Parts: sequence; C-alpha cells; structure tokens
Amino acid sequence: MKVIFVLLDSLNRNYLPIYGNDWMQSPNIVRLADKGMVFDNHWIGSAPCMPARRDILTGRLNFLERNWGPIEPFDIPFTRLLRGAGIRSHMETDHYHYFHVGGEDYHTQFDTYAFHRGQEGDCWRSATTPPAEPEHLGRWSAQYDMNREAFTSAANYSTPKTFTGAIDWLQRNEGADDYVLWVEGFDPHEPFDCPREYVDRYGDDWKGPRYDWTTYREVEEGEEATTHLRRQYAGTVSMADEYLGKLFDELERQNSFDDTLIILTTDHGHLIGEHDSTGKNRWHVWNELGNIPLVIKLPGNLHAGQRRSQLTQNIDMMPTLLDFFNVSFEHPIHGESLKEVLEKDAPVKRKAALYGWFGMPVNVTDGSFTYMRAAAREDNGPLYQHFLSPTSYHFHEVPGAQFFEDAEFGQFLPYTDLAVLRTRWHMNRWSTVKDTQLFNIEDDPGQLRNLAGSEMEEKYVELLKQTMREMDSPEGQYERLGLI
Repeated sequence: MKVIFVLLDSLNRNYLPIYGNDWMQSPNIVRLADKGMVFDNHWIGSAPCMPARRDILTGRLNFLERNWGPIEPFDIPFTRLLRGAGIRSHMETDHYHYFHVGGEDYHTQFDTYAFHRGQEGDCWRSATTPPAEPEHLGRWSAQYDMNREAFTSAANYSTPKTFTGAIDWLQRNEGADDYVLWVEGFDPHEPFDCPREYVDRYGDDWKGPRYDWTTYREVEEGEEATTHLRRQYAGTVSMADEYLGKLFDELERQNSFDDTLIILTTDHGHLIGEHDSTGKNRWHVWNELGNIPLVIKLPGNLHAGQRRSQLTQNIDMMPTLLDFFNVSFEHPIHGESLKEVLEKDAPVKRKAALYGWFGMPVNVTDGSFTYMRAAAREDNGPLYQHFLSPTSYHFHEVPGAQFFEDAEFGQFLPYTDLAVLRTRWHMNRWSTVKDTQLFNIEDDPGQLRNLAGSEMEEKYVELLKQTMREMDSPEGQYERLGLI
C-alpha cells in the first residue's frame, strides 16, 4: 500500500470547480477527482493550524480541551502505529508552524521530514535593517518581504518547492511500497502571493496599492479591492495546483498513480469577503470555514468520479489510513474509518459533526442544519486548558506563568489514565461571536437567516449536548455554553 496525503492550508472549497466554481482553474484537483471520489459533507474538527493537524494525526478532537499546542504525551499519532508495523512515513512541508513553539513536536512524529523555508512569518532571511513598509491594504510583514526576495520564479516559492521535494523523494524511492508520503503546502494560506502570471489568468486589473493579505475583521476596502484579493487567492491556488500536477506526472511516469491511495484535503477554509468578513479565528465557523474539501482516490481508481454524501470529518483520516494498512489499535478515538464508505458507499455511524476553535462558539451539524452555540457570559467562563505540554501563542517565546496559575493536577480527561494539568484560561467572549446562530444549510446555504430562538433550536441544543458527550467534552464547556 502506497499513500500520498496532500494537505493544502486554508483551502476554501467554494473556489474549486469540483464544488461548482465556474471561474477558478484547478485542473489537477479536477484530475484527481476524476479518478477518485469527492466528499460533499466533509467538516473540520479542531482549528486552526496545529489543532487541525493534531486531529488528523490522532483521530481525536482537541479544541474543547486546549488551544494551539504540541502533540501531548498521551496522544498516539497514526505515524507511530505505522512505524510499529514497519511502514515508513515522510513529510515534505513549508508549513513553518511545525518549527515554532506550539508545533515543535509534530514533525518528529514522521520518520523523516524536509522543511522548505520562507512562508509568512518564517524567521528565515535576515537583515539588520528591515525593509521599509510599502503602501498597502490589509496586513504586511517585514519578515515576509525579506523572505519573498528569494522567490524569483514560481519554482522558488515555498509550496512549489514542497511539491518538488516530494517528487524528488518519489524518484529516490521508486519501486518502494508500504509508505505514507505527507505533502503539505502552506498555500493558499495568506499572504496570497504568487507570480503575476497566475493572477493574470483571472483578468485582474487592480490599480490600487498592494493587497495580498487579509486582516481578520469586517471588510472595509470595498468590492473592487475584495475582487482583487479573491483573484490573488485564486492565483495562489492555481500555482499550488500546477505543482500538484507535476507530482501526479511523476507518479504516472513511475506507473504508480493508479495503484496509489491519494488523499487531498485542508485544515479549514478562509473568508475573503463572505459574510462581509475576512480571515478566520474571530468569526462564527460559517460553512466557508468549516465545510471543507476532501478528495480520495483509491488504488485501482475504484468508483472513479463518484461523490460521497456521508457526514465525515478530518478526525476520520487517522483510522482510515490505519484500516488500509491493516494496522489495528485499541485506544479510544473520535474518528471512524472511511474504508467502507469509499469501497461500498456504506453509511457512517456519526449522527453529527462537532467542530470549532478553542474558547469560541461550539458548533454542530447533522448535514442539514448548522448550530453555533456562543458562550453564555461575557467573560467566556469557565474556560480551562487541559495539557501536559504547555505552549505559547507567541511563536518565539516559552510558555508564560499564566499557564500555571491556579493549576490543578488530576485525571480530567476521560480517555487517558494520565493525570493532566487543568488551568483556567482568561479569554473574554469576542463581540464578533456573542450571538448563537442556527441555519438550515439545505434551504439557506449562504447562512443568511438565523433561526436561533425558534422552536427548532431546542432540537439542536440536545444534539449539541449529546455530541459533546460523545466527544469527551470537559465538564466546564457545558457551563460556559449555558447548557446546564
């Protein structure tokens, strides 16, 4: 069994032709979908970046327990189980969060890894005098401007180099079997930066200042600027797609494309003007953020071109991969294998998907409605972190004393025998998510008509509580959300 797992960051499915977009160009994602299966009802679990990767690696939701943080001592990543069965894993990535505080032990879960420098705030290129800030809209970073000086052509950009590194790995391991090649491009995560040729494909005629990086706030720049930003995003997706195609070309050259299991997905979406907002993290998890793309191509291209409507999540990736490798495990997880979904279009056991950001509204969907339950109190309490490995949101700093204030040590997580630290986390409820929202996403896919407060809400309150229990929610979350 050969597996290639492709993870592109911040990929909004509404920009992909396989989900109905009629102006975006991603021919190689279409190429994969033509030989594989497209999932229409696939959802995030924990977000953003590192919480999502912890979900994928371990098969467990973690956003109810803690915020951004490393793999914990009680976590059991699928790569570790594969290693015990003699199956190798290798990662090619330009996702620099792996090498900062909070993500510092994720890459070590793979047998080998390669890091391609230069994305966003990656502390790579240096100058004693930073560049002057140019005229711009949205965000700007002196560090990224120094990094991008090295990007003289598409091939020099970090995500293309990631795919090129994966191609090199395949060439050096031609004929090998029993491996997982994890190919993770940071694109199209902001900044939406790529050579002009990719943006020109979309007829971009922007004459204003530089604008390739969203803020996380309501749109203020106007429709013309937002259109330009969307074209920048589309160009960045197209660049990644082009190099994904080069990877597929190498598999074709080796006559191994057809007999390789290939998975493509993302960690979450990104808002570029939808709901009059940009970015993520500070908003309700509307479908543009939470309902994400998933394409899986089976060996032999079984059921090529079909679609799947079952309710699935990224926590399903771990048990699915282990199932295909016939590697068993006994510890409890939240995900379920999709092997029979893929091979037989079988139903899933899941009745609802739970998802969100730590300390934000907790969200549940049954595929027909989405319910976004906001914190009951302005102080967002009680909110607790559960951990053994503290971290910091500031990527260059060790964890501060606030991680240990009022710390308790005990068995607060029901799925592990290990005692953990529990500390109160002070995070006021943001004004952007102070209200609870409920939408019928079948009749109202744009989530414009909030049904919270109607008789329908009671049904979804009960579904939320039931699903939180199934996902081993810490007790404090029920009080924080006003569910007791």
